[in-house]
Amino acid sequence: MNSLIHFAAVVPALCAFAGASSQNHPLTPQEGEVTIINPSATRSDSGLTVINIYNIFLQNAPKSHKKSGVPNFAIEGKNKKFYLGIGGTAKATLSYDWGDPIDNGFNFTTSSIPMNPRKGDGGLVQFSAATSGLYLNFVALPGDKNQLGVYIDFNLTGNSYGFDLQYAYIKYRGFTAGYDYSLFSDMAAAPPSIDNEGPCGFTAIPNGVLDYRHSFGQHWSLGVGVEMPMVSATTGEKTYVVNQRVPDIPAYVQYSWGGGKSWIRFSGIVRNMLYRDEIADKNRDQVGWGVKMSGSASLTPLVTAYYQAAYGEGITSYFQDLYEGGLDMVPDGSGRLKAVKAWGGYFGLQYNISPKVYATTTYSHLRNYAPDYSEGSTAWDSQYKYAQYALANVIWQITPHLSTGLEYIYGRRVDMSGLSHHDNRIQTMLQVTF
Repeated sequence: MNSLIHFAAVVPALCAFAGASSQNHPLTPQEGEVTIINPSATRSDSGLTVINIYNIFLQNAPKSHKKSGVPNFAIEGKNKKFYLGIGGTAKATLSYDWGDPIDNGFNFTTSSIPMNPRKGDGGLVQFSAATSGLYLNFVALPGDKNQLGVYIDFNLTGNSYGFDLQYAYIKYRGFTAGYDYSLFSDMAAAPPSIDNEGPCGFTAIPNGVLDYRHSFGQHWSLGVGVEMPMVSATTGEKTYVVNQRVPDIPAYVQYSWGGGKSWIRFSGIVRNMLYRDEIADKNRDQVGWGVKMSGSASLTPLVTAYYQAAYGEGITSYFQDLYEGGLDMVPDGSGRLKAVKAWGGYFGLQYNISPKVYATTTYSHLRNYAPDYSEGSTAWDSQYKYAQYALANVIWQITPHLSTGLEYIYGRRVDMSGLSHHDNRIQTMLQVTF
Protein backbone atom coordinates (compact mmCIF):
# COMPACT_ATOMS: atom_id res chain seq x y z
CA MET A 1 0.00 0.00 0.00
CA ASN A 2 2.90 2.34 0.70
CA SER A 3 4.05 1.83 -2.88
CA LEU A 4 0.67 2.98 -4.17
CA ILE A 5 0.74 6.08 -1.96
CA HIS A 6 4.23 7.02 -3.14
CA PHE A 7 3.25 6.45 -6.76
CA ALA A 8 0.13 8.58 -6.49
CA ALA A 9 2.12 11.37 -4.85
CA VAL A 10 4.87 11.47 -7.47
CA VAL A 11 2.70 11.63 -10.60
CA PRO A 12 1.03 15.01 -9.97
CA ALA A 13 4.45 16.46 -9.15
CA LEU A 14 5.73 15.30 -12.53
CA CYS A 15 2.69 16.76 -14.26
CA ALA A 16 3.40 20.13 -12.70
CA PHE A 17 6.63 20.33 -14.70
CA ALA A 18 4.93 19.50 -17.99
CA GLY A 19 5.35 22.23 -20.56
CA ALA A 20 2.68 23.62 -22.79
CA SER A 21 4.34 22.02 -25.79
CA SER A 22 3.17 18.43 -26.19
CA GLN A 23 3.49 15.53 -28.56
CA ASN A 24 0.74 13.51 -30.20
CA HIS A 25 0.38 9.96 -29.03
CA PRO A 26 2.61 7.98 -31.39
CA LEU A 27 -0.19 5.62 -32.36
CA THR A 28 -2.49 8.51 -33.25
CA PRO A 29 -1.93 10.02 -36.72
CA GLN A 30 -0.97 13.62 -37.13
CA GLU A 31 -3.63 15.93 -38.50
CA GLY A 32 -4.16 15.13 -42.14
CA GLU A 33 -6.69 14.81 -44.85
CA VAL A 34 -9.44 12.36 -45.63
CA THR A 35 -9.91 11.49 -49.29
CA ILE A 36 -13.58 11.75 -50.28
CA ILE A 37 -14.74 9.14 -52.81
CA ASN A 38 -17.20 10.47 -55.41
CA PRO A 39 -18.03 13.75 -53.64
CA SER A 40 -21.52 15.03 -54.32
CA ALA A 41 -20.24 18.53 -55.04
CA THR A 42 -17.00 20.40 -55.36
CA ARG A 43 -15.20 21.12 -52.14
CA SER A 44 -15.71 24.84 -52.54
CA ASP A 45 -19.47 24.27 -52.44
CA SER A 46 -19.32 22.53 -49.13
CA GLY A 47 -19.41 24.04 -45.69
CA LEU A 48 -17.01 21.29 -44.62
CA THR A 49 -13.41 21.36 -45.70
CA VAL A 50 -11.30 18.23 -45.91
CA ILE A 51 -9.67 18.88 -42.53
CA ASN A 52 -13.14 19.42 -40.99
CA ILE A 53 -14.08 15.90 -42.04
CA TYR A 54 -10.90 14.57 -40.49
CA ASN A 55 -11.68 16.24 -37.17
CA ILE A 56 -15.28 15.04 -37.20
CA PHE A 57 -14.12 11.45 -37.70
CA LEU A 58 -11.55 11.97 -34.93
CA GLN A 59 -14.24 13.17 -32.49
CA ASN A 60 -16.38 10.12 -33.24
CA ALA A 61 -13.49 7.62 -32.93
CA PRO A 62 -12.51 6.05 -29.59
CA LYS A 63 -9.72 7.72 -27.65
CA SER A 64 -7.53 4.64 -27.73
CA HIS A 65 -3.84 3.82 -27.89
CA LYS A 66 -4.59 0.85 -30.14
CA LYS A 67 -6.21 2.42 -33.21
CA SER A 68 -6.75 5.94 -34.47
CA GLY A 69 -10.23 5.23 -35.83
CA VAL A 70 -9.69 7.95 -38.46
CA PRO A 71 -9.97 6.56 -42.01
CA ASN A 72 -8.01 7.70 -45.02
CA PHE A 73 -11.00 7.23 -47.31
CA ALA A 74 -14.65 8.13 -46.93
CA ILE A 75 -17.84 7.92 -48.96
CA GLU A 76 -19.83 11.12 -49.10
CA GLY A 77 -23.62 10.86 -48.91
CA LYS A 78 -26.26 12.85 -50.74
CA ASN A 79 -26.19 16.57 -49.98
CA LYS A 80 -23.28 15.94 -47.63
CA LYS A 81 -25.64 14.65 -44.96
CA PHE A 82 -23.45 11.72 -44.00
CA TYR A 83 -19.91 10.36 -44.37
CA LEU A 84 -18.90 6.73 -44.09
CA GLY A 85 -15.22 6.10 -43.41
CA ILE A 86 -13.63 2.66 -43.78
CA GLY A 87 -10.23 1.89 -42.30
CA GLY A 88 -8.22 -0.78 -40.61
CA THR A 89 -4.92 -2.20 -39.53
CA ALA A 90 -2.87 -5.13 -40.78
CA LYS A 91 -0.38 -6.10 -38.06
CA ALA A 92 2.00 -9.05 -38.18
CA THR A 93 4.11 -9.97 -35.13
CA LEU A 94 6.88 -12.46 -34.52
CA SER A 95 7.83 -13.25 -30.92
CA TYR A 96 10.09 -15.52 -28.91
CA ASP A 97 9.40 -16.32 -25.23
CA TRP A 98 11.78 -17.89 -22.75
CA GLY A 99 11.48 -18.74 -19.08
CA ASP A 100 7.87 -19.85 -18.57
CA PRO A 101 6.29 -18.92 -21.92
CA ILE A 102 2.78 -17.50 -22.26
CA ASP A 103 0.95 -19.36 -25.01
CA ASN A 104 -0.52 -16.23 -26.62
CA GLY A 105 1.28 -14.43 -29.42
CA PHE A 106 -0.59 -11.10 -29.19
CA ASN A 107 -1.51 -10.62 -25.49
CA PHE A 108 1.21 -10.74 -22.82
CA THR A 109 -0.99 -11.39 -19.77
CA THR A 110 0.96 -12.00 -16.55
CA SER A 111 -1.89 -13.98 -14.98
CA SER A 112 -1.42 -16.50 -17.81
CA ILE A 113 2.21 -17.26 -16.90
CA PRO A 114 2.20 -21.05 -16.25
CA MET A 115 2.85 -21.83 -12.60
CA ASN A 116 3.35 -25.57 -13.25
CA PRO A 117 5.29 -25.56 -16.52
CA ARG A 118 6.11 -28.79 -18.29
CA LYS A 119 9.72 -29.84 -18.48
CA GLY A 120 11.19 -28.90 -21.83
CA ASP A 121 8.85 -25.97 -22.47
CA GLY A 122 11.49 -23.32 -21.88
CA GLY A 123 11.12 -21.48 -25.21
CA LEU A 124 8.30 -20.62 -27.60
CA VAL A 125 8.19 -19.04 -31.09
CA GLN A 126 4.87 -17.46 -32.10
CA PHE A 127 3.61 -15.73 -35.22
CA SER A 128 0.39 -13.73 -35.10
CA ALA A 129 -1.77 -11.37 -37.11
CA ALA A 130 -4.59 -11.51 -34.55
CA THR A 131 -4.82 -7.79 -33.81
CA SER A 132 -5.42 -6.92 -37.46
CA GLY A 133 -8.91 -5.62 -38.08
CA LEU A 134 -11.34 -3.28 -39.78
CA TYR A 135 -13.56 -0.44 -38.60
CA LEU A 136 -16.44 1.70 -39.85
CA ASN A 137 -16.72 5.34 -38.80
CA PHE A 138 -20.11 6.80 -39.77
CA VAL A 139 -21.21 10.39 -39.16
CA ALA A 140 -24.64 11.80 -40.10
CA LEU A 141 -25.44 15.53 -40.17
CA PRO A 142 -21.75 16.48 -39.67
CA GLY A 143 -21.22 19.80 -37.95
CA ASP A 144 -24.91 20.06 -36.97
CA LYS A 145 -26.10 20.18 -33.34
CA ASN A 146 -27.90 16.90 -34.06
CA GLN A 147 -24.79 15.19 -35.41
CA LEU A 148 -25.03 11.42 -35.03
CA GLY A 149 -22.03 9.13 -34.93
CA VAL A 150 -21.71 5.34 -35.22
CA TYR A 151 -18.47 3.43 -34.78
CA ILE A 152 -17.90 -0.32 -35.25
CA ASP A 153 -14.53 -2.03 -34.89
CA PHE A 154 -13.44 -5.67 -34.79
CA ASN A 155 -10.18 -7.63 -34.69
CA LEU A 156 -9.34 -11.06 -36.03
CA THR A 157 -8.38 -12.63 -32.72
CA GLY A 158 -8.34 -16.19 -31.46
CA ASN A 159 -6.69 -19.31 -32.76
CA SER A 160 -9.16 -19.47 -35.64
CA TYR A 161 -8.93 -15.73 -36.35
CA GLY A 162 -12.61 -15.19 -35.80
CA PHE A 163 -14.25 -11.79 -35.43
CA ASP A 164 -13.70 -10.19 -32.03
CA LEU A 165 -15.82 -7.07 -31.49
CA GLN A 166 -13.83 -4.15 -30.06
CA TYR A 167 -16.33 -1.30 -30.33
CA ALA A 168 -19.94 -0.88 -31.44
CA TYR A 169 -21.48 2.36 -30.20
CA ILE A 170 -23.68 5.33 -31.08
CA LYS A 171 -22.86 8.93 -30.15
CA TYR A 172 -25.44 11.69 -29.96
CA ARG A 173 -25.24 15.05 -28.17
CA GLY A 174 -22.64 13.89 -25.67
CA PHE A 175 -24.29 10.50 -25.04
CA THR A 176 -22.60 7.22 -25.92
CA ALA A 177 -24.59 3.97 -26.02
CA GLY A 178 -23.44 0.50 -27.01
CA TYR A 179 -20.21 -1.43 -26.56
CA ASP A 180 -17.23 0.67 -25.54
CA TYR A 181 -14.44 0.71 -22.97
CA SER A 182 -15.64 1.59 -19.49
CA LEU A 183 -15.57 5.18 -18.26
CA PHE A 184 -13.32 3.77 -15.54
CA SER A 185 -10.78 3.16 -18.34
CA ASP A 186 -8.57 5.91 -19.76
CA MET A 187 -7.47 4.26 -22.98
CA ALA A 188 -5.50 7.20 -24.33
CA ALA A 189 -3.27 7.15 -21.23
CA ALA A 190 -1.66 3.81 -22.12
CA PRO A 191 2.03 3.80 -23.07
CA PRO A 192 2.53 2.72 -26.70
CA SER A 193 3.46 -0.92 -27.17
CA ILE A 194 3.54 -3.72 -29.71
CA ASP A 195 1.94 -5.90 -27.05
CA ASN A 196 -1.83 -5.68 -27.46
CA GLU A 197 -2.54 -6.26 -23.75
CA GLY A 198 -0.36 -3.59 -22.18
CA PRO A 199 0.47 -3.11 -18.48
CA CYS A 200 -0.88 -5.64 -15.97
CA GLY A 201 -2.27 -2.85 -13.74
CA PHE A 202 -4.21 -1.19 -16.58
CA THR A 203 -7.99 -0.75 -16.12
CA ALA A 204 -8.98 -1.41 -19.73
CA ILE A 205 -12.18 -3.47 -19.99
CA PRO A 206 -14.83 -3.13 -22.75
CA ASN A 207 -18.42 -3.20 -21.57
CA GLY A 208 -22.01 -2.39 -22.42
CA VAL A 209 -22.32 1.33 -21.65
CA LEU A 210 -24.63 4.30 -21.55
CA ASP A 211 -22.74 7.43 -20.60
CA TYR A 212 -22.69 11.19 -20.97
CA ARG A 213 -19.58 13.32 -21.47
CA HIS A 214 -19.29 17.10 -21.55
CA SER A 215 -16.50 19.65 -21.88
CA PHE A 216 -16.37 22.99 -20.08
CA GLY A 217 -14.21 25.45 -21.96
CA GLN A 218 -10.74 24.43 -23.07
CA HIS A 219 -9.55 22.62 -19.96
CA TRP A 220 -12.28 20.80 -18.03
CA SER A 221 -14.43 17.82 -18.94
CA LEU A 222 -16.47 15.21 -17.11
CA GLY A 223 -18.28 11.97 -17.75
CA VAL A 224 -20.83 9.84 -15.89
CA GLY A 225 -22.55 6.66 -16.93
CA VAL A 226 -24.15 3.32 -16.18
CA GLU A 227 -22.58 0.07 -17.32
CA MET A 228 -23.36 -3.60 -17.42
CA PRO A 229 -22.31 -5.15 -14.09
CA MET A 230 -19.48 -7.70 -14.31
CA VAL A 231 -19.16 -9.76 -11.13
CA SER A 232 -16.51 -12.48 -10.85
CA ALA A 233 -16.42 -14.12 -7.42
CA THR A 234 -14.99 -17.12 -5.61
CA THR A 235 -18.03 -18.63 -3.91
CA GLY A 236 -18.41 -20.91 -0.90
CA GLU A 237 -20.45 -24.11 -0.50
CA LYS A 238 -23.55 -22.16 0.47
CA THR A 239 -23.16 -19.06 -1.71
CA TYR A 240 -23.43 -18.28 -5.40
CA VAL A 241 -23.61 -15.18 -7.59
CA VAL A 242 -27.12 -14.38 -8.83
CA ASN A 243 -28.33 -12.19 -11.67
CA GLN A 244 -27.28 -8.61 -11.10
CA ARG A 245 -29.98 -5.92 -10.72
CA VAL A 246 -27.96 -2.73 -10.43
CA PRO A 247 -25.60 -1.31 -13.10
CA ASP A 248 -22.08 -0.20 -12.28
CA ILE A 249 -21.81 3.60 -12.03
CA PRO A 250 -18.51 5.18 -13.17
CA ALA A 251 -17.63 8.87 -13.42
CA TYR A 252 -14.60 11.09 -14.05
CA VAL A 253 -13.45 14.68 -14.08
CA GLN A 254 -10.50 15.70 -16.25
CA TYR A 255 -8.24 18.72 -16.59
CA SER A 256 -6.39 19.12 -19.91
CA TRP A 257 -3.72 21.47 -21.18
CA GLY A 258 -1.38 21.81 -24.14
CA GLY A 259 -4.26 21.83 -26.59
CA GLY A 260 -5.75 18.71 -25.01
CA LYS A 261 -2.64 16.59 -25.57
CA SER A 262 -1.79 16.52 -21.85
CA TRP A 263 -4.29 15.74 -19.10
CA ILE A 264 -4.89 14.41 -15.62
CA ARG A 265 -8.08 12.48 -14.91
CA PHE A 266 -9.67 11.49 -11.58
CA SER A 267 -12.14 8.61 -11.89
CA GLY A 268 -14.41 6.71 -9.55
CA ILE A 269 -16.80 3.75 -9.73
CA VAL A 270 -19.48 2.34 -7.44
CA ARG A 271 -20.83 -1.22 -7.72
CA ASN A 272 -23.60 -3.24 -6.06
CA MET A 273 -22.66 -6.94 -6.24
CA LEU A 274 -25.51 -9.35 -5.50
CA TYR A 275 -25.16 -12.96 -4.32
CA ARG A 276 -27.24 -15.69 -2.68
CA ASP A 277 -26.76 -16.79 0.94
CA GLU A 278 -28.27 -20.28 1.09
CA ILE A 279 -27.87 -20.54 4.88
CA ALA A 280 -30.04 -17.48 5.46
CA ASP A 281 -32.06 -18.27 2.31
CA LYS A 282 -31.88 -14.72 0.99
CA ASN A 283 -29.95 -12.49 -1.35
CA ARG A 284 -27.17 -10.31 0.02
CA ASP A 285 -25.05 -7.62 -1.55
CA GLN A 286 -21.59 -6.16 -1.27
CA VAL A 287 -20.67 -2.61 -2.27
CA GLY A 288 -17.67 -2.34 -4.54
CA TRP A 289 -15.88 0.94 -5.17
CA GLY A 290 -12.77 2.25 -6.85
CA VAL A 291 -10.81 5.47 -7.36
CA LYS A 292 -8.21 6.17 -10.01
CA MET A 293 -5.82 8.82 -11.27
CA SER A 294 -4.57 8.64 -14.86
CA GLY A 295 -3.33 10.74 -17.72
CA SER A 296 -0.45 11.85 -19.88
CA ALA A 297 1.85 14.85 -19.80
CA SER A 298 4.67 16.27 -21.88
CA LEU A 299 7.56 16.59 -19.44
CA THR A 300 9.78 18.09 -22.18
CA PRO A 301 9.30 18.55 -25.94
CA LEU A 302 10.90 15.12 -26.38
CA VAL A 303 9.59 13.16 -23.36
CA THR A 304 5.98 12.21 -22.62
CA ALA A 305 4.74 10.44 -19.48
CA TYR A 306 1.81 8.01 -19.25
CA TYR A 307 0.48 6.95 -15.86
CA GLN A 308 -2.30 5.35 -13.83
CA ALA A 309 -2.86 4.48 -10.16
CA ALA A 310 -6.08 2.68 -9.14
CA TYR A 311 -7.31 1.38 -5.80
CA GLY A 312 -10.57 -0.08 -4.49
CA GLU A 313 -12.62 -3.03 -3.26
CA GLY A 314 -14.52 -5.38 -5.54
CA ILE A 315 -13.04 -3.94 -8.76
CA THR A 316 -10.70 -6.71 -9.93
CA SER A 317 -13.00 -7.25 -12.95
CA TYR A 318 -11.83 -3.85 -14.21
CA PHE A 319 -8.12 -4.76 -14.17
CA GLN A 320 -7.47 -6.56 -17.43
CA ASP A 321 -4.97 -8.93 -15.81
CA LEU A 322 -7.56 -10.09 -13.23
CA TYR A 323 -10.67 -10.02 -15.42
CA GLU A 324 -12.84 -13.09 -14.64
CA GLY A 325 -10.32 -14.15 -11.98
CA GLY A 326 -13.00 -14.69 -9.31
CA LEU A 327 -11.58 -12.02 -7.01
CA ASP A 328 -14.30 -9.35 -6.82
CA MET A 329 -15.73 -11.21 -3.80
CA VAL A 330 -14.45 -14.15 -1.75
CA PRO A 331 -15.85 -16.21 1.19
CA ASP A 332 -15.21 -14.63 4.60
CA GLY A 333 -15.41 -17.88 6.59
CA SER A 334 -18.88 -17.17 8.04
CA GLY A 335 -20.95 -18.16 5.01
CA ARG A 336 -20.91 -14.74 3.39
CA LEU A 337 -18.87 -13.03 0.68
CA LYS A 338 -16.66 -9.95 1.07
CA ALA A 339 -15.42 -7.47 -1.53
CA VAL A 340 -11.65 -7.84 -2.10
CA LYS A 341 -9.16 -4.98 -1.85
CA ALA A 342 -6.86 -4.52 -4.89
CA TRP A 343 -4.63 -1.88 -6.40
CA GLY A 344 -2.59 -1.49 -9.56
CA GLY A 345 -0.93 1.03 -11.78
CA TYR A 346 1.83 1.81 -14.21
CA PHE A 347 4.22 4.55 -15.25
CA GLY A 348 5.66 4.87 -18.75
CA LEU A 349 7.92 7.27 -20.61
CA GLN A 350 8.04 7.87 -24.34
CA TYR A 351 11.25 9.30 -25.80
CA ASN A 352 10.95 11.00 -29.21
CA ILE A 353 14.33 10.19 -30.75
CA SER A 354 13.42 11.75 -34.09
CA PRO A 355 10.20 12.75 -35.90
CA LYS A 356 9.83 9.12 -37.05
CA VAL A 357 11.48 7.10 -34.24
CA TYR A 358 10.48 6.86 -30.59
CA ALA A 359 11.22 4.57 -27.66
CA THR A 360 9.07 3.62 -24.67
CA THR A 361 9.79 2.20 -21.23
CA THR A 362 7.01 1.08 -18.85
CA TYR A 363 6.71 -0.53 -15.42
CA SER A 364 3.44 -1.89 -13.97
CA HIS A 365 2.30 -3.61 -10.76
CA LEU A 366 -0.98 -5.24 -9.72
CA ARG A 367 -1.93 -6.82 -6.37
CA ASN A 368 -4.98 -8.27 -4.63
CA TYR A 369 -5.59 -9.22 -0.98
CA ALA A 370 -8.11 -12.08 -1.16
CA PRO A 371 -6.74 -14.14 1.81
CA ASP A 372 -7.27 -11.17 4.14
CA TYR A 373 -11.03 -11.84 4.01
CA SER A 374 -11.27 -15.63 3.99
CA GLU A 375 -10.12 -16.46 7.55
CA GLY A 376 -8.59 -19.67 6.28
CA SER A 377 -11.85 -20.90 4.72
CA THR A 378 -10.40 -21.03 1.22
CA ALA A 379 -7.16 -22.59 -0.03
CA TRP A 380 -5.34 -19.66 -1.64
CA ASP A 381 -1.81 -21.05 -2.07
CA SER A 382 -2.12 -21.52 -5.84
CA GLN A 383 -4.01 -18.27 -6.44
CA TYR A 384 -2.70 -15.04 -7.95
CA LYS A 385 -1.24 -12.60 -5.42
CA TYR A 386 0.58 -9.98 -7.49
CA ALA A 387 2.34 -9.43 -10.79
CA GLN A 388 5.01 -7.20 -12.28
CA TYR A 389 5.32 -6.08 -15.89
CA ALA A 390 8.20 -4.22 -17.55
CA LEU A 391 8.53 -3.17 -21.19
CA ALA A 392 11.02 -1.43 -23.45
CA ASN A 393 10.62 -0.84 -27.17
CA VAL A 394 11.73 1.16 -30.19
CA ILE A 395 9.19 2.02 -32.91
CA TRP A 396 10.02 3.36 -36.37
CA GLN A 397 7.20 5.11 -38.24
CA ILE A 398 8.60 4.50 -41.72
CA THR A 399 5.72 6.31 -43.44
CA PRO A 400 2.42 7.70 -42.09
CA HIS A 401 0.88 4.28 -42.79
CA LEU A 402 3.77 1.84 -42.28
CA SER A 403 5.61 1.12 -39.04
CA THR A 404 7.87 -1.49 -37.51
CA GLY A 405 9.49 -1.99 -34.14
CA LEU A 406 11.31 -4.15 -31.63
CA GLU A 407 10.09 -4.81 -28.07
CA TYR A 408 11.18 -6.62 -24.92
CA ILE A 409 8.71 -7.56 -22.14
CA TYR A 410 9.33 -9.10 -18.73
CA GLY A 411 6.48 -10.48 -16.66
CA ARG A 412 6.46 -12.06 -13.20
CA ARG A 413 3.57 -13.70 -11.38
CA VAL A 414 3.66 -14.50 -7.67
CA ASP A 415 1.03 -16.73 -6.02
CA MET A 416 -0.22 -16.60 -2.44
CA SER A 417 2.18 -19.41 -1.46
CA GLY A 418 5.14 -17.29 -2.57
CA LEU A 419 5.71 -19.44 -5.66
CA SER A 420 6.98 -17.25 -8.50
CA HIS A 421 7.39 -17.77 -12.25
CA HIS A 422 8.35 -15.37 -15.01
CA ASP A 423 8.34 -14.96 -18.77
CA ASN A 424 10.55 -12.98 -21.13
CA ARG A 425 9.41 -11.97 -24.61
CA ILE A 426 11.19 -10.28 -27.48
CA GLN A 427 9.04 -9.44 -30.45
CA THR A 428 8.92 -7.44 -33.64
CA MET A 429 6.09 -6.21 -35.82
CA LEU A 430 5.22 -4.84 -39.24
CA GLN A 431 2.06 -2.76 -39.27
CA VAL A 432 0.09 -1.09 -42.06
CA THR A 433 -2.79 1.29 -41.35
CA PHE A 434 -5.32 2.37 -43.97
